[in-house]
Amino acid sequence: MNRSKKLYILLGILAVACIATFAVMQMEERKEQIKETGEIILELPSESVQSLSWEYNEETLAFHKDETWLYDKDENFPASEEKINELLEQFQSFSAAFIIEDVEDFGQYGLDDPICTINLSTGEQSYEVKLGDYSKMDSQRYVSIGDGNVYLVKHDPLDEYDAVLSDMIDHDEIPSFDHVTQIQFTGTEAYSIAYQENSVDSYNADDVYFTQRSGKNLPLDTPKVDSFLRSITNLNPVNYVSYNVTDEELQTYGLDAPELTITVDYITEGEDGEEIADTFVLYANPDPEDVKAAEEAEDEDQEAEISAYVRVGESQIVYKIPSSSYKTLAAMSYNDLRHPEVIWADFSDVQQIDISLEGNNYTLTSEKDGEDHIWAYQEEDLEIADLQSTLEALAADEFTDERPTEREEVSLTVHLDNESFPQVEIKLYRYDGSRCLAVVDGESASLVDRTAVVDLIEAVHTIVLD
Repeated sequence: MNRSKKLYILLGILAVACIATFAVMQMEERKEQIKETGEIILELPSESVQSLSWEYNEETLAFHKDETWLYDKDENFPASEEKINELLEQFQSFSAAFIIEDVEDFGQYGLDDPICTINLSTGEQSYEVKLGDYSKMDSQRYVSIGDGNVYLVKHDPLDEYDAVLSDMIDHDEIPSFDHVTQIQFTGTEAYSIAYQENSVDSYNADDVYFTQRSGKNLPLDTPKVDSFLRSITNLNPVNYVSYNVTDEELQTYGLDAPELTITVDYITEGEDGEEIADTFVLYANPDPEDVKAAEEAEDEDQEAEISAYVRVGESQIVYKIPSSSYKTLAAMSYNDLRHPEVIWADFSDVQQIDISLEGNNYTLTSEKDGEDHIWAYQEEDLEIADLQSTLEALAADEFTDERPTEREEVSLTVHLDNESFPQVEIKLYRYDGSRCLAVVDGESASLVDRTAVVDLIEAVHTIVLD
């Protein structure tokens, strides 16, 4: 190779080195322009914003304000003011942790093709906020607000702006029922429940819910009724099928004549502490398609999963709820909410128990000793705990009004410290190999597990034989 060629090669290498050095210097200079800042880069009062839109995942949502917030594509959509205010709130005082000034290449921050673009307008001025890449080193989002700079922000706006249309709906609110005065059911079973404190129609002071049956005011199980009311409060319907339901749609969903209507009259407390009477109504109907599929199903042993449609009052929103939620709502019959126990008295009110077993009669008595009761049989003190637990364990497997046809197993008369109910008579009859029939005060009540009856008899034997 001659000298001139070698010279040209050396000059070429030198030129490349110079260009590389210059590029590195420029890069270093650009890096030096990244600096820490805590300044507010956008201050936009929420109440001043008149329109808001954002594009994310190739979907654009746009809202405008006309006294209330409205969805651009359909003003019938019930837009959530609360949700929109959450979106706007972060721009009331939007601050940056770092600033990169005089940016030449927005692409290196993901801002030439932003993951999300947010547009806000006050009517007089418009703002565009672009969200770029996420800096894993700083755990912050690159943001551009159109002033030629790039910012790293501590709070990532995408935490809120990944919202889709279903997130923006103003869902119906279901209240907490702190003080219910009445519950009414119509549909497959129609009856009402009234709230009554200190009622003389039960021997248990905890009973506050009552219903009329055959001219009698009958107590219901308070924890069961309260649990049912909580299931309504916790229903949390969010899967809407229509936000502006038509009459034709109501017929399709079966909500023009729903299988179940629940009306709750309740009292809430006003801002000044005053009592305010209010009413909540919930309509529910099983999905006709699910019902049809269940009827056509070949496997009769497997319980069908039947979802349901629900509507709150006259709301235009119709929701679909899963099978489990509908089962809970549908468990509202008298038998679902009545006491399952054969006797549900507070045992501290029991003064005496007369027992008839195998042709023999036994009497157990108690005397009060302060807050305690001292039990005795034939003037000998006895431990009542086993008998008490077996008596309280007598609970319905199934409610029935069948009359006894088999022999009596055991009978008890429970004497109570209660003027309205001085005693409760319980007779337990053989029914089949696994169950016994409980008759309370002369009326058939329920079928109970035979094992529980045997345990009761053994507890009696233990007392009288010992």
